[in-house]
Amino acid sequence: MKTESYTISYAVDQSPQEVFDAINNVRGWWSGEIDGGTDTLGAEFTYRYQDLHRTTQRITELVPGKKVVWHIVDSHINFVKDKAEWNGTDVVFEIAKKGAKTELRFTHVGLEPAIECYGKCAGAWGFYINESLRGLITTGKGEPNEKE
Repeated sequence: MKTESYTISYAVDQSPQEVFDAINNVRGWWSGEIDGGTDTLGAEFTYRYQDLHRTTQRITELVPGKKVVWHIVDSHINFVKDKAEWNGTDVVFEIAKKGAKTELRFTHVGLEPAIECYGKCAGAWGFYINESLRGLITTGKGEPNEKE
């Protein structure tokens, strides 16, 4: 049986390199506290939002203008029973030229409807990828929440 990981895709007018650069400017589009480098292969960074969500990502693929992959090495999602349900999952950004446009395909491999945080986590990713990251790509301004 094939499982469906959460995926979003859309096309923009910007170049593949501009999309790649925006993805790697994580502080420009994802809310919360981010510690560590977000744009170097092998680097690890920690994301934390209040007491609700803490994850450590390792950048396992970084192909300029084409692909970014973060492997979740540690997670603590405070609003679900299995606090570590993101452990071992991958956050994948694939970039491809499609005619005059650039397509961004985002997949959180392992974030599937069967896991408890799917609804809330998919909703959050929907905002951050469709709205905040898209805004950063197309206008130079993302929509991360203000620091509290």
